[in-house]
Amino acid sequence: LDLGAPEIIVNNEKRMLQEAVDALFDNGRRGRPVTGPGNRPLKSLSDMLKGKQGRFRQNLLGKRVDYSGRSVIVVGPTLKLHQCGLPKIMALELFKPFVMKKLVDAELAQNIKSAKRMVERKRPQVWDVLEEAIKEHPVLLNRAPTLHRLGIQAFEPVLVEGKAIQIHPLVCTAFNADFDGDQMAVHLPLSAEAQAEARVLMLSANNVLSPADGRPLVTPTQDMIIGGYYLTEQVEGAAGEGRVFRDLGEVERAYEEGHVSLHATITFRGRRADGELVVDEPTTPGRLIFNHALPDPDEALLDADGEPIAVLSYINRRVDKKVMGSIVDALAHGYPKAVVARSLDAVKNLCYRYAAKSGITISVDDVKTPESKAAILEAHEERAQKVEEQFRRGIITDGERRQKEVEIWTGATDEVRREMEAGLRAEQFNPIEMMVGSGARGNMMQVRQIAGMRGLVANPRGDMIPRPIKSNFREGLAMLEYFIATPGARKGLVDTALRTADSGYLTRRLVDVAQELIINDEDPFERAEANGTPVTGVWIEDVVPDTPNKRSYLETKLFSRVLSHDVTLADGTVMAAGTMIREREMETLRDDPDVTRVRVLSPLTDDSSSGVSSMAYGMSLATGRDIEVGEAVGVIAAQSIGEPGTQLTMRTFHTGGVATGGGDIAGGLPRVVELFEARSPKGKATLVRTSGVIRIGEDEGKGRVVTVVADDGTEEVHTIPIQARLAVEDGQEVKAGDEIVPGPRDPKELLEIKGLR
Repeated sequence: LDLGAPEIIVNNEKRMLQEAVDALFDNGRRGRPVTGPGNRPLKSLSDMLKGKQGRFRQNLLGKRVDYSGRSVIVVGPTLKLHQCGLPKIMALELFKPFVMKKLVDAELAQNIKSAKRMVERKRPQVWDVLEEAIKEHPVLLNRAPTLHRLGIQAFEPVLVEGKAIQIHPLVCTAFNADFDGDQMAVHLPLSAEAQAEARVLMLSANNVLSPADGRPLVTPTQDMIIGGYYLTEQVEGAAGEGRVFRDLGEVERAYEEGHVSLHATITFRGRRADGELVVDEPTTPGRLIFNHALPDPDEALLDADGEPIAVLSYINRRVDKKVMGSIVDALAHGYPKAVVARSLDAVKNLCYRYAAKSGITISVDDVKTPESKAAILEAHEERAQKVEEQFRRGIITDGERRQKEVEIWTGATDEVRREMEAGLRAEQFNPIEMMVGSGARGNMMQVRQIAGMRGLVANPRGDMIPRPIKSNFREGLAMLEYFIATPGARKGLVDTALRTADSGYLTRRLVDVAQELIINDEDPFERAEANGTPVTGVWIEDVVPDTPNKRSYLETKLFSRVLSHDVTLADGTVMAAGTMIREREMETLRDDPDVTRVRVLSPLTDDSSSGVSSMAYGMSLATGRDIEVGEAVGVIAAQSIGEPGTQLTMRTFHTGGVATGGGDIAGGLPRVVELFEARSPKGKATLVRTSGVIRIGEDEGKGRVVTVVADDGTEEVHTIPIQARLAVEDGQEVKAGDEIVPGPRDPKELLEIKGLR
């Protein structure tokens, strides 16, 4: 400027200065990012703040803290449910100040300084003091990613050798942990309040039920299922069949001395602890041993009428994953926490022991390819040839040919699978049958690919390739088959990577919206009376028993809510407003012929000034009792949607029919996001606006015309593209809001048609 340079040069310098400042503040926002060595964009001031690695999330919201450590986890099958194994060296570092104080108190050291030296030199006295310091002092274990509140739980530490943290096998499901090198972090609650909170609220033995759906989370899995399955299996004609025993000790001794097999059918006439006689029940030694691990009926919790809430009767059948689930369910809902923890540990020990005794192994010969596979394939090959022939002669279109071929080969795959399953079931102790049948690991799809045939796979666009893969993994794939199979496998991996990020983002947004929702202690009935307004509630429809082709889903929509209006039953009694609907009330309402819909309080209709009233929320699924004031239900709700979100598939793969005309109906996570953001879905369903009768006409060129003729003669006309599938037939009666073309429905449109309830 001082040199009196021409304007064009001055402007250029100004522009360059502006660009340099822009790049400093936010690199890459306008134009090309300024790059450093090796073409890497430089980190601007705003980059320092934003994102997961930015100042806010990395250092301000999540800091590294003292009294914490992390290590690899290994399984600790001998631990009790509320314990975890803490490596000695780690515990010493975590509890260092406690140990030092105890050393001075016990006069093993003169002052804090010498105590510190003792700890650092790991003198033998230190270990004894450490044992004392960790007694009754819970630690918190956390596994990243913490998707729901059970990702952090409290345990009582037990000192172990080595450098790995040991965790109880039953809490793996909650942490979603496995032992292929996962790491976990340990934190130490310091203040008395923090310790009390950890012990009462966060102890693993107190968190048996999932806050999302109220189902138990500590169900035995995998090898425990196999052990239980093997233990309770029954075999015809096994050693010692038909013998009669009087008490469990006898049975165990006879088994140990080899006089009777675990699976033999025997008769047991023993007294149970409550004096009731168990007479002549044909059972097996294995089942007796298994039932011995379960608690006595007189330990059950009683309800208001003095009746036990849930009783475990003698389990006289093969225990697979389902049975095991219902056992844990009954335990968790009907027994005190201490009994639950004790029984679960007993079952765990038993199942591990017998899983080891069963000596289950697996070899390639256990996977039997059905003899009839070649014949089945030949028959279907002939049908496919016929379809090809029809296409060549112009009888059917290319689309029809593809659809038919897909149908033919899906049928073939199913037939091979059925033959294979029958072959496996014929042998009682086929290891693969046991693994899949008990629900321990794997499913028939996987076995089918090893033993049957792989069947149809999808191409990169997600359509089915009409040539099947006839080989299985045991025979090995032909070269062409191998290449056909690649895209499907690759897509699975890509989807998994994308899905995790999307799901985490959804959870964060949900928590952000819902975190203010906290339970308050207002009474909606008193409030309505004070304001002179009626109590509002939502209608629950279909309060009827399930029919074979329609479930009423009462256990999810009616259970654990509070009635907002009195309900008069068929026998004239009244179920008063304000009644909490538990199992018993739910069954009463369901089976009552007069009641088909009831009104319940709901967080949606609750008009508290802040938060939600406890009656509108109902029962806490995690405890099975009324929700407590101050519980952050908004965050629980957000986590309960976000946590399974990670498991949802991004886009459903079509195994059956070819991707339909209306485009691939997006399922899974994208649909969930769509509903929460209230967007109009792509490829959405066409809905009927008035009730009436369907008439389908042909319209040249544009597509089919579907007319809905209402009772009063008015007509509503929809033009549907030719390739779209119709969900209705000519002459069918429809109600307002039914689909003409299937697809995801738009909630706003439904509301517009059906109106407020």
